[in-house]
Amino acid sequence: MARNPQLNSHGGLRHLLSIEGLPREIVVAILDTAEPFTEVAEREVKKLPLLRGKSVFNLFFENSTRTRTTFEIAAKRLSADVINLNVSTSSTAKGETLLDTVDNLVAMQADMFVVRHASSGAPYLIAQHLEATRRPNVHVVNAGDGRHAHPTQGLLDMYTIRHYKRDFTQLTVAVVGDILHSRVARSQIHALTTLGVPEVRAIAPKTLLPSEVERLGVRVFHDMREGLRGVDVVMMLRLQNERMTGSLLPSPQEYFKFFGLTEDKLALAKPDAIVLHPGPMNRGVEIDSAVADGGQAVILPQVTFGIAVRMAVMSMLAHG
Repeated sequence: MARNPQLNSHGGLRHLLSIEGLPREIVVAILDTAEPFTEVAEREVKKLPLLRGKSVFNLFFENSTRTRTTFEIAAKRLSADVINLNVSTSSTAKGETLLDTVDNLVAMQADMFVVRHASSGAPYLIAQHLEATRRPNVHVVNAGDGRHAHPTQGLLDMYTIRHYKRDFTQLTVAVVGDILHSRVARSQIHALTTLGVPEVRAIAPKTLLPSEVERLGVRVFHDMREGLRGVDVVMMLRLQNERMTGSLLPSPQEYFKFFGLTEDKLALAKPDAIVLHPGPMNRGVEIDSAVADGGQAVILPQVTFGIAVRMAVMSMLAHG
């Protein structure tokens, strides 16, 4: 049997490429490791020495200020040297291949790459290249690749749920919105099923659901009110307009009418249900401001927890 490319020969974390295929114990270990870092993030402690002397390169071939910034903060709080590559003016824009760029950065003593790319599989390609060129001490973190995966977002969402709800095995969780184009949704669903959530609901119009989505272990609803009834957690998704081709929706107003989260729809969930959103939010399209700013929303804590989870991932990678 081929070794999981995300794990080293001892079963420790070598790269974080996707939650799919990660053993449950690794997922739980990441969440457990993030616990003490949450206190660091909340207390604004500036430095821990866990990555002192290490160089972390942020390779963002897609824009994402929020994700890049939280990775940068996380790495700096671990005392790493952080280099943000301006891809739009880099050698790749001049015709250099992705792997040539990686080789040159490894020659500059890179220890870790945080990669965001529009093409699904780009972080896997880098990880395979590092394996083939015998660089076992250089690590890759997938910060979002195409429609495929966004594992640290999925993990910080799981950390948020565990913080407020504790026991995954007693929950009903709804993932709502543009599941077809969302790498976040895929990572969320894989994480939820790995952690033993007994019922994961996918709520979306038919045009925004992947074919055979039930194979992921979800129960499909096309009626949002029916799908939200009795749930413990509501995970809203952003409409990925930049990835849509053709007319999949009549209008943003029509979408909000049927699939936007409003107070009256949320009232169908359990009274203590929490609301998550990966951001950035389209208010009045996916979520009403009264919900986004209401007492059941945990959207801002997600951001804080995201720093802690990314600190956990990078420290685990660096120490095997």
